[in-house]
Amino acid sequence: MRTVLLVGSECYPFVKTGGLADVMSALPKALVKDGWDARVILPLYGCIDEKYRSQMTPVCEFWMDMGQDHRTYYVGIKTMSMGGVTYYFVDNESLFFWGNPYSEMANDLERFIYFDKAVLSALPVIGWIPDILHCNDWQAGLVPVFLRTLFKDTEVGQKCRVIMTVHNLRFQGIHNIQTIKYLSGLPDYCFEPDQLSDHIDANMLKGGMVYSDKITTVSNSYAEEIKTPEYGEGLDPVLSYHSYKLCGIVNGIDYDNYNPETDKKIFKNYNVKNFAEGKKANKLALQEELGMEQNADKMVIGLISRLTDQKGLDLLMPIMDGIIDGNTQFVLLGTGNAEYENAFRYFENKYKGTVSSSIMYSDERSRKIYAAADAMLVPSRFEPCGLTQLMAMRYGAVPIVRETGGLRDTVEAYNDFENTGTGFSFYDYRPDVLYDTINHAKTIYFTQPDRWHELVERDMNQNNSWENAAKNYEALYDSL
Repeated sequence: MRTVLLVGSECYPFVKTGGLADVMSALPKALVKDGWDARVILPLYGCIDEKYRSQMTPVCEFWMDMGQDHRTYYVGIKTMSMGGVTYYFVDNESLFFWGNPYSEMANDLERFIYFDKAVLSALPVIGWIPDILHCNDWQAGLVPVFLRTLFKDTEVGQKCRVIMTVHNLRFQGIHNIQTIKYLSGLPDYCFEPDQLSDHIDANMLKGGMVYSDKITTVSNSYAEEIKTPEYGEGLDPVLSYHSYKLCGIVNGIDYDNYNPETDKKIFKNYNVKNFAEGKKANKLALQEELGMEQNADKMVIGLISRLTDQKGLDLLMPIMDGIIDGNTQFVLLGTGNAEYENAFRYFENKYKGTVSSSIMYSDERSRKIYAAADAMLVPSRFEPCGLTQLMAMRYGAVPIVRETGGLRDTVEAYNDFENTGTGFSFYDYRPDVLYDTINHAKTIYFTQPDRWHELVERDMNQNNSWENAAKNYEALYDSL
């Protein structure tokens, strides 16, 4: 049986702050269905719910030396199984029991450098060494480096091949060389400019990419974009040099978890055959819950997002007054930069009953918005893959997206002449272009309801499950 261990900092349902958690959850399930022995390892954070902690059983415990001064750290490994997948949790209360997964970089460095070495140290003690180590984002960036240096002569180093997946290149794990060298105990040659360093700082993600056998990112378009200065976040020369081992694999979503026919968190279940009635019921119920005017004839546009510049919100601010035209309602869910949080609160107060701004994170409310919305806005400046547009299509909310990264790869632009496509898209990063695209969607919605119905039907019939993505990962694993 082929074996793979997914290494990362978060995994749904144990801990989630973003899309990485969904990938770490859904990909191993899909691999197991295809006959792989796929397992997951992550830190045992204090925020993990007791209902999961109570199911964990101890596997082993040992002491591990760390850093240049060879201080010893406790490592405990606990495990549980769910949905056919085995999960391991690295237990060290002094490092992981407090707070949430991420804090300040100075604190996170020690935690994740420890985690990366603990993963490799634990495998022989557990008694299971996989064929493939699949590392995700900068928090797992030193796993490939440790594997090919301090562990190169061990059984783990001899057997394992390693893949580094970049979910968002903006986050790289950068700190001064002296600190990372001290905490990791890695040899001096690792900090040459062609490896971890940029002469001044060390970069954990860069190290992971340099030392891995393959680099993947979460869409084909993003894999090409990050080789350019515009999207490369300073690493475009590295990615261009290592382009022979770089590829893009589009994420999927968990079709069992996100299913409007069975989702218990939405107001009324529906499927592709009865979505018109189902979405109308969800719209009216959400309007009531949010204190908005209850009117099924209004077009509801949703936005579920981190409120940051990356998400294209600077395009939206100048055109909000134009979007609210008497026939349209706008529903927001998200948290982030204070300026955007306050701006959306302002628009809710200005257009009471027409605009709703939920400045919060809520999985339940997000699903209710997907089920109720007619369209979902994703105008990102850049988007490695994006899950919002995939979930929107699953629930019959037509995506309005910018043509970048995974958004371009997963949403086919609507063609008025041929009546084809799965959403509305634009390329030029300008407010007026976004405004025109939203108005194009409104025109079809209000004047050609039959075509809009067919568009929603096409979206709900799309297969954006992990089935296809898993096949691509399997082929990549097998190539190693």
